[in-house]
Amino acid sequence: MIDEIIDRAVKGGEVGVDDVYELMSISDPKELETLYEAARKVRDARFGRKVFTYGFVYFSTYCKNNCAFCYFRRSNGEIERYRKDREEIVQLAGSLKDAGINLADLTMGEDPRMYADDYRLLLDLISAVHDEVGINIMASPGALPREMFPRLREAGADWHACYQETYNRELFSKLRLDQDFDARKNQKLWAMEAGLLAEDGMMIGLGETVRDRAETILEMGSTGCQQIRAMTFVPQEGTPMQMLRPFDSTEELKAIAVMRILYPDRLIPATLDVEGIAGLKTRISAGANVITSIVPPNRNLAGVAQHELDIENGNRSVEHVFSMLDEMGYRRATSSEYRAFLDEHRPRGGA
Repeated sequence: MIDEIIDRAVKGGEVGVDDVYELMSISDPKELETLYEAARKVRDARFGRKVFTYGFVYFSTYCKNNCAFCYFRRSNGEIERYRKDREEIVQLAGSLKDAGINLADLTMGEDPRMYADDYRLLLDLISAVHDEVGINIMASPGALPREMFPRLREAGADWHACYQETYNRELFSKLRLDQDFDARKNQKLWAMEAGLLAEDGMMIGLGETVRDRAETILEMGSTGCQQIRAMTFVPQEGTPMQMLRPFDSTEELKAIAVMRILYPDRLIPATLDVEGIAGLKTRISAGANVITSIVPPNRNLAGVAQHELDIENGNRSVEHVFSMLDEMGYRRATSSEYRAFLDEHRPRGGA
């Protein structure tokens, strides 16, 4: 049955939630390797051996939300928070561009200071990075009102990222406390309506079922987001979910492979934010074609799922990641190759 589903999916046949459930339920090592091999073939046929690279600039760890799973939730008073100033953010983005990174992911919690005065600080920051550095920009500022998306694009953003985590509404309400499921789902649609590319993401190990994962994969794909991802939940100190049993990465790897087979033209990340550099090879081998969460050391920057892992020791640095790619027989995409992808896939809304 597994071979038949994979073959049908690779050939572009109809694949439903029961089929995805079967793929996400695989446990036999030989069947897992069959899944990963199929995903690699699909990826290499579409993208060759090139891998895109994203630098991560978490410029504010302040947040007004109280998400049950997040280390940086509002009520976690045990942590030191920071806001980077404009000059430092521009410098960081410039160093990423000079090193050959394709995109700067400008990420923050839903920081009220950045939202104040009609989002002036946020928009000025994006404009500064666009005008002074010229690197491609992903804006990850949380949930925004619909009218903000054309302004993000005008400021110079290429992407907007906003993860749903799960498409199980009941579970969503337990994770993102006092937040609106549909308003968050609409973020992706409003971004594309304004001519921005959009990223959605799921988290694995938050109490969802295998069928929930299957449904979430199909929901993410159906929105048309140009980049979709899966990440394994890492229990965080100071949160209601800190005692949850951590998953290994197998469920995430299966999700990466299934998404690659179903959506061959999408960008699918291999994050460094869960297992650090140690998890890079398995995620690329499962079908990912983007490396995210590359963080320069010695800049007092945090990650999200793992706010310290492999940052200050340099293992998430540009140099170390590029060296690993070379060892694996892949090559980093050039800026012109990445720009060509953006131009090909950018929504025409807002033009």
